[in-house]
Amino acid sequence: MDTLKTVRDFIRWGARRFDAAGLFFGHGTDNALDESAALVMYALHLDHGLPDTCLDGVLTAAEREQVIELIEARIETRKPAAYLTHEAWFAGLSFYVDERVIVPRSPIAELIEERFVPWVDPQQVGAVLDLCTGSGCIGIACAHAFPGARVDAVDISPDALAVARRNVERHGLGQRVRLVESDLFGGVGGGCYDVIVSNPPYVGNAEMQTLPREFRHEPALALAAGADGMDIVVRILVEAAAYLAESGILIVEVGYSQEALVARFPEVPFLWLDFEHGGEGVFLLERHQLLEYRQVFDSGVAAPAGAGGA
Repeated sequence: MDTLKTVRDFIRWGARRFDAAGLFFGHGTDNALDESAALVMYALHLDHGLPDTCLDGVLTAAEREQVIELIEARIETRKPAAYLTHEAWFAGLSFYVDERVIVPRSPIAELIEERFVPWVDPQQVGAVLDLCTGSGCIGIACAHAFPGARVDAVDISPDALAVARRNVERHGLGQRVRLVESDLFGGVGGGCYDVIVSNPPYVGNAEMQTLPREFRHEPALALAAGADGMDIVVRILVEAAAYLAESGILIVEVGYSQEALVARFPEVPFLWLDFEHGGEGVFLLERHQLLEYRQVFDSGVAAPAGAGGA
């Protein structure tokens, strides 16, 4: 340890420690070096945009202690880094997070930054619904992307909504983002939305038992969704058309459960979206498609537990 002196030294040291400990990365970073850099920079109150030469700065004794404590906490607790720093980034925006919500990491951020073009005319988006909002990151990012739109952000968890409320206030959006405690559409009222977007629970029962330890710190309510992970997604497919404007769109992330969804509804022409910065398992359907396949979706509610497991 005595040979570690600079910021760069501690980032490399942290990465080696993480690799040796066999940590899982997937809550904001995807490798040991980036995870270590994020924690070291946080501990030292440094901006990631600093010139590379700043990494050669020598740490004080107190700074060394802060960095070591945070690196060791990541290893010992297996908590995602965002739970240790209480900060996560989504669509270029900073959000407060803790164990009451999952760590923001959805590729939907890229779609929001592009304002859902070419599937909508941004100037015509007057209302957005974010289902299963968690920390509020998707709804808040949509409010930034569409400054003229109202945004409703829904979650069944009062704990999650408390975190979302903190983030709404943090971004000064209390007049434009309405938080609703509801089991999906139940408490929304008669809203009509141009875009409904959701990152719902989609982890199947078997997969829940095999998730890395880092996921155990996230609320199971935000992850688990029945035998094949499709329980919540199917309900959204059945109900969404009634809340969409005539030219409205539905965008839902199902991640690696994409195969399970296709297996349930092989005849449905899901548009699976591509991402420049990585990510998969996000589909788009237009309102008329939801109406066209409504009977198919209705039948999928009662699909056998083993149908198309992920």
